Amino acid sequence: MTSPSPLFRLLCWIISGFFQTIKSLFIPNIPLPPPPFPLFHLPYLPLGRIIDFMEPDALVSLSFCSRKSYSVIKTHRRAPFSGRLCVSEYDRKLSFSTFRKHNCVLRVSSSYAFMTSKESEEMEYVKINWMYVGVYRSNGNLVLQWYGDTTKGLKDTTDYVTDLFNIDVSEVCVFKDAIKMIKWVNRRQKTPLKKVVYMNWGVIPSEVLIYILRDCTTLPEISIHAEAAPNFRFSGNFRNIDCLDIWHGKWVTIDNLLTMDGIVISLEKSTLTNTDLNVFLRHWLSGGCPRLKLFSATTGDVDILQVLHGLMHNAVLVENRRDYTSLFGHQWILWDGYDIKRSDGVTATVHYQPLGATGALVIAVWPEASDN
Repeated sequence: MTSPSPLFRLLCWIISGFFQTIKSLFIPNIPLPPPPFPLFHLPYLPLGRIIDFMEPDALVSLSFCSRKSYSVIKTHRRAPFSGRLCVSEYDRKLSFSTFRKHNCVLRVSSSYAFMTSKESEEMEYVKINWMYVGVYRSNGNLVLQWYGDTTKGLKDTTDYVTDLFNIDVSEVCVFKDAIKMIKWVNRRQKTPLKKVVYMNWGVIPSEVLIYILRDCTTLPEISIHAEAAPNFRFSGNFRNIDCLDIWHGKWVTIDNLLTMDGIVISLEKSTLTNTDLNVFLRHWLSGGCPRLKLFSATTGDVDILQVLHGLMHNAVLVENRRDYTSLFGHQWILWDGYDIKRSDGVTATVHYQPLGATGALVIAVWPEASDN
């Protein structure tokens, strides 16, 4: 058997020594034992490869060790991260977010109540924006222990991470100071926010809902996980919203729906009737909502034949399974349904799917992606 080349052995030694060093680190501002290999003495190319290979939370940990480590990471990091940077006011954390997963980078806390004695003993201090902040690990997550105003702590932490990685915030998860958080992010960066998630499980104030849906014109993706006030009514036309996901859609009327122009529209707990859905389908067939790729509405009673009333001459029954994934990650398995064609040749599948005590009507427009 041929023995490994000297270059290969050197590379293994570098990587082994580097990860042993990282394993021993816990973000202290205290001297560390000399590492097996001087990481920052590596040539530019292998150093950049190693830094690109590291996870975001490990890079943040390393950046706390010294000004040089911060500068080296900021200079050498080139590989794109998986997901978009999300700042969550709801649970005070920064993470890289995809449609179904959040990889936590850093969390902000002001409470000692849930700290274990071990976490308290291991807590060290780092300087952020001229302030010394406690830092420790809890359940695998890196936590900054801010004193007093955690909103300011979250903002300062956001500034630190975005500067370290040379990226902008793409998504915010808000619930208390929603308008302030959205405005703050849009003021601090040139790239506007891509998505807002409202997470309050209670009632969203009407002025906040109107601001998110109508007045903040830069938001292309919106997800509302809260109920509207009982007397809430949305008047006027909706602005163009690429992806609108409403978990409590009782307030959405057919008049609202006819003014929407989105790529994905998802309504749960909707009060739209079969007649309303028939009107919307006719609206799409006549050229309304031209960008639509996926519409779904979860209601208590869906009769697909009533939804297709007067349109059966243009409907073709489809019984085979088809998988549909939208541009924004929504997935549906269409076991059957009716294909219906618009005058310009664009085809959509109208599908009913039982969901427990309720049912969902799905209108899936093909192709689901422009390159398919």
